[in-house]
Formats: sequence, C-alpha cells, structure tokens
Amino acid sequence: MRIAFVNQKGGVGKTTLAINVAGALSRRGLKVLFVDADPQQSALDWAGARGTPSPFAIIGMAKPVLHKELPKLEKGFDHVIIDSPPSVHQLTQSIVGASDSVVVPVQPSPYDVWAAEAVLKVIDDASAVLNPNLRTVFAINRKIVNTAIGRDVASSLESYGKPVLKSEVCQRVAFAESAAQGKTVFEVDEKSASAEEIEALAMEILGL
Repeated sequence: MRIAFVNQKGGVGKTTLAINVAGALSRRGLKVLFVDADPQQSALDWAGARGTPSPFAIIGMAKPVLHKELPKLEKGFDHVIIDSPPSVHQLTQSIVGASDSVVVPVQPSPYDVWAAEAVLKVIDDASAVLNPNLRTVFAINRKIVNTAIGRDVASSLESYGKPVLKSEVCQRVAFAESAAQGKTVFEVDEKSASAEEIEALAMEILGL
C-alpha cells in the first residue's frame, strides 16, 4: 500500500506521523520505503541524525513526476510512506496520483478544521483526474487530553464527508525527543503511550 500524509498547513505533524507509522510497519517485519517528497527534507534530516541505519529505506524525491517514477522504485517493498510538502502545488497533485490512501493530519483547533476544506479540494480535484480510487481519511494529531476541542474535533471533521480515523495521537514530548535523536518512538520506548497510539494508527490505516 502507498500511504501519503498530506496537508497544506505546516506544523500539523505530517513528518512525525509518517516517520513513526513507517517505524510501526517496519518493526512488524514489513519492508517499508519512505519517500521524502518535502523540499525541506525533514525526514532525510531525521535519518541523518541517527547513529545507526534507519529501520526502513528512505529516499528524497520532491518531484512532480513522483506518480510516474514510484512504480520502478517500490519493487521489493511491502509498503510506501510518502511525506508531502506544507504547500499545495504540482508536487502535491503528483503525490495524490501516486497514493492508495491519503491521510490528512489535523490538529484539534478551529483553524486546522477550517483549513481542511481547502486541502480536501486539492486532493479531490487531483484524484478525480489521476486517481479516482483514492481513499482519503483524517487523522487527529497532537490532541490535548481532556479538552473540549479535543473531543469535538472528530464530529467537526465529519461534516466534510471523509472518514475520521478512530486512533488519535496526543501531544507528547516523546515525539520531539525521539525526533531529536533520529529515532522512532518505538526505538526509545516501545511500551510508551506514544508508541501505543502510533501502533493503533498504523494498524487502522492498513485496514483501510
């Protein structure tokens, strides 16, 4: 399966979710190819911060022809994870064309919920031309536990007509700490709450 994390808003945690979901899949013995399609190359920087080889293969490809080139690169891999840029242009359209499923991370704030409409339009327009069988879902990320907005964001997103994944990821220091070390949360503490949340998210995405 090709899974892309897409949102035009910066700071929603696309790269964090993409890296850790890739880690969740690879620790199950699956061969994962991570495609860093963000010109900022944050995932490649993450890999460079490691002192050991990454648990999954990672390449940079911030090209608007990704949907054409990916088939020859993914041979031998079970899954492909694609991290997208925080802006909407031809590259985002190519990512949509290359993917089986697009996950739209959304933080539980009114601004993020309102911004979701614009990114959905880009995804739907691109998929209508390039990928009519695309599955698009929302993932709630950086949720603050026991807050009203955290509880209400799922129902707010449902008005857009796309499924909202039940597996929510909370705002936790563990994500920043693991990223600084060039590690996934599983490599730092596989029994942590952050690892459990990512594992649940990854398995729900695979079940799409």
